[in-house]
Amino acid sequence: MKAHTKETQATMTPKKALQFLQEGNERFQKNLKANRNLLQQVNETKDGQFPFATILSCIDSRVSAELVFDQGLGDIFSVRIAGNFVNDDILGSMEFACKLAGTKLLVVLGHTSCGAVKGACDHARLGNLTTLINKIEPAVEAVSEPKDESLRNSKNLDFVDAVAVKNVELTLDNIRQQSPILKEMEEKGEIAIVGAMYDLSDGKVSFL
Repeated sequence: MKAHTKETQATMTPKKALQFLQEGNERFQKNLKANRNLLQQVNETKDGQFPFATILSCIDSRVSAELVFDQGLGDIFSVRIAGNFVNDDILGSMEFACKLAGTKLLVVLGHTSCGAVKGACDHARLGNLTTLINKIEPAVEAVSEPKDESLRNSKNLDFVDAVAVKNVELTLDNIRQQSPILKEMEEKGEIAIVGAMYDLSDGKVSFL
């Protein structure tokens, strides 16, 4: 499989880009890989890059977007931060990726048993991590069940995962609210903005 070119990127649509990622994750779950020569892709991309998707994911060492979607060099822009939320710098990176570099799909990828989400559920406080946790805590407050405070912590993995899903949803809302550029592109059908969850137990990505 060769690296994407300006021509192949031009034929990509948001729907087709999503299909590419879904097919890649199916290969990953089956322990299959597309036949690609990474060194050849190094050569093919030395003069430019034409990715088809931009993926915002957590820094978790088990959730590499390139691996879980079975993609090669030059295929996706990968933005990573603990808790997969957005700030001005990340939004700027996304605007570059979609508006200037031509990606057709923007994915916010959360995952089960997320450590950053667990920290938010426990309202952890530690140096600069405190500021990061504060960005995720609105998702904790937005999940109404369970009401019993003794169950609203990192020991309750169902609660943790519910907060992780809500965090993805709130991040999607923030992208649309805080980036008129990306919102307009979505409204025009130039890109799609979608959320997804990766299951650490089986490698499956479920799109929301």
